[in-house]
Amino acid sequence: MAQANVFQVALNTLNHAGKLGNIDSRVLEILQAPKRIMQFRIPLTLDDGSFKVFQAYRVHYCDALGPCKNGTRIRPNLTLDEIKALAIFMTIKHCAADIPAGGAKGGIQADPSTLSNNDMERLIRAFVRNLQPKGPWVDVPGADIGTGEQAMAWMLDEYEQITGNHCPPAINDKPPILGGSLGGEAATGVGVFKVLIRAASDMKMNVKESSAVVQGFGQVGSVLASLLHEEGCRIVAVSDVFGGAYSPSGIDIGKLKDHVAETGKVPGFPGADVISNEEIFGIESDILVPAAVQSVIHKGNAKDVKATLIVEGANGPVTTEADEDLLENGVTIVPDVIANSGGATVCHFERIQGLSDMYWDLETVNKRLEQRILKAYQDAVTVAREFETPSIRTGAWIHALRKLSKAMKLRGWV
Repeated sequence: MAQANVFQVALNTLNHAGKLGNIDSRVLEILQAPKRIMQFRIPLTLDDGSFKVFQAYRVHYCDALGPCKNGTRIRPNLTLDEIKALAIFMTIKHCAADIPAGGAKGGIQADPSTLSNNDMERLIRAFVRNLQPKGPWVDVPGADIGTGEQAMAWMLDEYEQITGNHCPPAINDKPPILGGSLGGEAATGVGVFKVLIRAASDMKMNVKESSAVVQGFGQVGSVLASLLHEEGCRIVAVSDVFGGAYSPSGIDIGKLKDHVAETGKVPGFPGADVISNEEIFGIESDILVPAAVQSVIHKGNAKDVKATLIVEGANGPVTTEADEDLLENGVTIVPDVIANSGGATVCHFERIQGLSDMYWDLETVNKRLEQRILKAYQDAVTVAREFETPSIRTGAWIHALRKLSKAMKLRGWV
C-alpha cells in the first residue's frame, strides 16, 4: 500500500483540530504552509573517489512563540514534505510542552551507511555553512534520524569557526562536554515511557501484567523497551529496519541489545521467531509503540492492530484514516506531539543551560522532564474532554493552536 503523505496527514490533523476548537480561520490559513523554506545542494567528492550532490533542506514552520528549533534528519528517501511535516509537529510539540520556541526541521537526502566518517563530517559542516546560521535567538538545529552527538559537535564547531564566538546554545543535542545536557540522548525514550505509564494507569492497565510490541529499536525504541522490560512488562515483539523478533513468552531486552550490538540487526535473535515489519502490527498485545518512521499504521493495516493502547514514539506513525478507525475500535492513542516530546523538552533545557552557563545534574533533568511531559499529557486529555472527543491527539493540537492563535493576535499577524 502506498505510504500516506505525512505532510498532508499533519495538515488534516491541524484543520480538524482547528475546526473543532473554533480556531480563527486566519491563524489556520497561516499554518497551511511553512513560514520559510531553505533548499540547497551540497556537492562533495567522497573518499572513494565518487562525486555526489546532496539535496538539503531547512524549514521554519512558525516562530510566533520564539526562535525556531530542532532536528536534522539524514536518510536516503528524505523529501521536503517529510521535513515540512516534522517542522509543524515540532511547532505543536513546543506549544504542548509550554516551550517558548517555534518549530523547525532540517535534513539531507543521503545514506549515512555509505559514507565514511570523513565524508559525513564534511557533509555536516557544509550543511551548516549553507544554513548561514544566525544563532540561538533565531534558529537552533539539533539531531534526528541519521545524526547524533558527533554530528552536532561538528555543527557546533563549524558554527563557531564561522562566527568566531564560542556559543554552546547555538546547536542542540551536543555531547555534554561541549555544553550539551545530561540525559539528552535518552530523553525521547524516557519521555515515551513516562507518558505510557501514566496513560496505562488512566486506563486501569497494570504495565507489570501487560504485554507490549515495540516497532523500531533505535535511539527511542531501545531506551523505551529497556525501561518497559525493567518495569516488568512482557515485550513479545521488537523490530528494526531489517525485520523483527517475536516470542510470546517475552524477549529479554538486555540480551537483544547485545545481539544487535554483535550482528547489527534484530532478526535472528536466539529463541525468537523472525517476523516482518508489517506482521508486527497484528501481534496480540496490550501496548503498541511505533518508534521508527511515519505512516506505518495506515488504512490497510489498522484493522489488524490488537493493542488497546498505542503510544507514538515516532513522528506521525498513524495516518488520519487509521487514527479514526482505531479510535472507533476503542484504542487509546497517545500522540507523537506529546509522547515523543522528551527530546524537544531536554533540548529546551540544553539551551537554557547553555545561555546561563549553569549545568544541571541528571536527576534534575529527568525530574523536570517528567513534570513537563506529564503536564502536557494532562493538558491534552483535559482539552479532549472539554470537546467531548476520544482523541488525545485532537486535544493536544487544540491546546497548542489556542496558544499560537493568542501569540499571533498579540503580534498583530491576524
